[in-house]
Amino acid sequence: MTFSLSRRTLLGGALGLAGLELMRPATSLAMASSLRHQPGIMLPQLPFLYFITFDLTAEKKADVADMMRAWTEAAEALMAHRPAPHLVDSGDVDGLEQASLTLTFGFGPGLFTKEGKDRYGLADRRPAPLADLPRFTGDQLVPAHTGGDVCIQSCATDPQTAFHAIRILARLADGRATPRWAQTGFSPEFGRHQTPRNLMGFKDGTIQPDIANPAVAKRVLWAAPTDEPWMQGGTYLVARIIRIALEHWDRTRTGFQEETMGRQKQSGAPIGGHHENEPLTLSQTDRDGNPVTSENAHARLAAPQENGGAELLRRSYSYDNGLSYIAERWPPWRQGNEFDAGLMFLAYQQDPRTAFTKIFERMSKFDMMNQYTTHIGSGLFACPGRLDGHYIGQELLG
Repeated sequence: MTFSLSRRTLLGGALGLAGLELMRPATSLAMASSLRHQPGIMLPQLPFLYFITFDLTAEKKADVADMMRAWTEAAEALMAHRPAPHLVDSGDVDGLEQASLTLTFGFGPGLFTKEGKDRYGLADRRPAPLADLPRFTGDQLVPAHTGGDVCIQSCATDPQTAFHAIRILARLADGRATPRWAQTGFSPEFGRHQTPRNLMGFKDGTIQPDIANPAVAKRVLWAAPTDEPWMQGGTYLVARIIRIALEHWDRTRTGFQEETMGRQKQSGAPIGGHHENEPLTLSQTDRDGNPVTSENAHARLAAPQENGGAELLRRSYSYDNGLSYIAERWPPWRQGNEFDAGLMFLAYQQDPRTAFTKIFERMSKFDMMNQYTTHIGSGLFACPGRLDGHYIGQELLG
């Protein structure tokens, strides 16, 4: 399903004010009225992203808890357009029109075990869905852009507001965590009822699970009732930095681009279709008996019906990091200064083992898109729910 509501129609106080989304009744009646999802997960997504991960340097679990308490307090203030308490503000957003802001926090595997050590006594509370991602075919992950013990996703209606929040939170991490890697992103508004286009010129995000339906969200997005108690109301985030060889792509004829993508470039319709939201042409064949949509087309390999029903919620952003000296890994094997640009892929799901990993294991081997894309960064995080009056992660760290 495509979410056709314009982001601009929903970016008012409901997203900015405290920003915590009420969830459906929880497993316990005592928790039902107070357990919430974190903001920045449900659609629509705000147009600017600043994503950052940190390595924990805190020696004790209590120090991590103090940091999460400070982060939660600051996040509530910032999302409600108030200064973060106990800090002298940098002042870089003074005079800006109040911008909607969401802040989302996650815990990586390194919080539980790092270099074989259970440094905070939490190893036995690591949830099963937070299993390390496998090394996928074609991965060229850069260590400096991979991993992280904790993450923050900051999204806003202007880029300075998103970065301002990160600066505040990074200051509060002093002595307890150090920044590991960061990536900015943007997702322009293409107009009401329009799916945004990515840097390849194709509509991005046509097929999404209908998370407005509580039953679908419960199945696809939110942690299972059998998951760790501290993850109730939460979800799992896979973050991947995907560099796109735009110079190569831009010199590819449109017909081959469409065959690679499995969709028409202008309309977004499936190959052989007429409208963007038509079902994919996965079973149709041409007069010679060949599949209308190539067996290795990106849209086919990502489709739920080709992956045993596996689904996830995409919240992806384009990025542009300027120029880098790059050697392409596919013909024509160009090397030199090229655009360091691509997709900051963010995907939320109930269990990465049965969603992202299941889908991407096939895509990494067979997707025609692989001749243009390279995964250079990766992170996996558990984003817990939160009880009213508690800091994020208190049920784990408290």
